[in-house]
Amino acid sequence: MRPEFEKTMAVTRLKRKDKRNKAVAKARVQRIKQLTLTPVIRKVDVEELKKSFASA
Repeated sequence: MRPEFEKTMAVTRLKRKDKRNKAVAKARVQRIKQLTLTPVIRKVDVEELKKSFASA
């Protein structure tokens, strides 16, 4: 290898792109969490429901 290429290359990051990538990833995680969220299961009185439909 040639001596001028033995040095390590500097890494530059595009801050704007980095911010956008993080925002997209965060939104994606939030969306997945929202979709997998299970609603609170309440105890439902089936007989009461049947009565309400019969009277309607």
